[in-house]
Amino acid sequence: MMESHLFYQTRDRRPVLDRAEGLYMWDVNGKKYIDGSSGAMVSNIGHSNPAVLKAMQAQMAKSTFGYRLHFENEPAELLARKVAELSPPGHNKVFFVSGGSEAVESAMKLARQYAFSRGDGERWKIISRSPSYHGATLGALSLTSYTPLNAPFLPMHVAMPKIPAPRCYLDRDDLSDDERGLRYAQMLRDKIVAEGPETVLAFIMEPVGGASTGALVAPDSYYGHIRDICDEFGVLLIYDEVMTGVGRTGKFLAAEHWNINPDIIVTAKGFGAGYIPLGALTARQSIVDTILDSGGFQHGYTYAGNPIACAAGLAVIDEIFRQQMMSNTVSRGVQLLAGLSRLKDNYAFIGDVRGKGLLTAFELVSDNATMAPLPAALNVFSVLVELAYERGLIIYSRRSRGGLEGDHFLICPPMITSAEQINDILDILDDSLGSLAKMLNLPTARP
Repeated sequence: MMESHLFYQTRDRRPVLDRAEGLYMWDVNGKKYIDGSSGAMVSNIGHSNPAVLKAMQAQMAKSTFGYRLHFENEPAELLARKVAELSPPGHNKVFFVSGGSEAVESAMKLARQYAFSRGDGERWKIISRSPSYHGATLGALSLTSYTPLNAPFLPMHVAMPKIPAPRCYLDRDDLSDDERGLRYAQMLRDKIVAEGPETVLAFIMEPVGGASTGALVAPDSYYGHIRDICDEFGVLLIYDEVMTGVGRTGKFLAAEHWNINPDIIVTAKGFGAGYIPLGALTARQSIVDTILDSGGFQHGYTYAGNPIACAAGLAVIDEIFRQQMMSNTVSRGVQLLAGLSRLKDNYAFIGDVRGKGLLTAFELVSDNATMAPLPAALNVFSVLVELAYERGLIIYSRRSRGGLEGDHFLICPPMITSAEQINDILDILDDSLGSLAKMLNLPTARP
């Protein structure tokens, strides 16, 4: 393999990508892969969609860039209008970015400038959950709670207050799901009081967990109670829908599952759907008006509202509705979760299966009774990914216990996935898990 002058996280190498279409990707040697994770939960509508490519090409023929201080552009205006229509009531203002970290950073600064403009300058703390992942910039990293990512940079940013993520599947108590949801939500109230309500600016959460918690879904009672607590203390509620938004869970926004109207919402990943970097922030108009009336939003990015990116984003949304992908996501999500649950019955080291729509995951454990993780030294989160990759299936893994131990695997194929393709994914997973069990002498039968 030719020497690479690129560097990313490690020295690990992968085959060179040749082409991709729909659910499939091919390397230059002709090997075919199922994109079972939509890349990093990005390629929501599949690869090489002709309508999206045509829209991008049409815009390229007209203009590729126009700086926002010099021109407005039609794709950005049309996409902003569409996003506002699809967002909760009051979210009439949209701010475009190039990705998830930028979107979260923008939300932090919007929330702070809103408080500053109102004369609430003492409000600056944004509470988040642990574990969590909200981005890689220093600002977003202050909200993230994932030890390997945080540790090197702790002296360089102000770590924000954290509360436990609602990982009820680890709890061993006699509470009902609703009672657990209320208990975890109450932790936010307790943290606001402990920090001093006058200092707390916002609370940020993923409505369905992403990489750090592996498709974590809280009990239904959690969501409404969190909204009530934020209202009680005048704390802004920010939904990080970078991974969950734009149809991934079967709704355009995951907030819709619980009828929650956050104050600020951030999206990315599936917004550009792998065709081009694109993300967005939406906010209640009252928040934006307050900031603009006090001198303007002191923030921005060079490529915000880029016409090619916005043309792609508009085409992605059009394709989602034209092909009724969200309806398919619900059906295929039910099928996928049922299949993963069958695998859980067959492999004693699968401790939990969870998710919503086509944002699903399973977690491996050493003991189902205690949910103790497998020994970290086994590196199972990496080994199973490699076993599946060898068999032509791409899946996504992370350490489930704060980044230091535990193993969860996200299975998040594109929203165009068929029933037959779900079965193909499950078959390869089954084979990979069987190989893992033999390799590490893990039990397949439950006691």
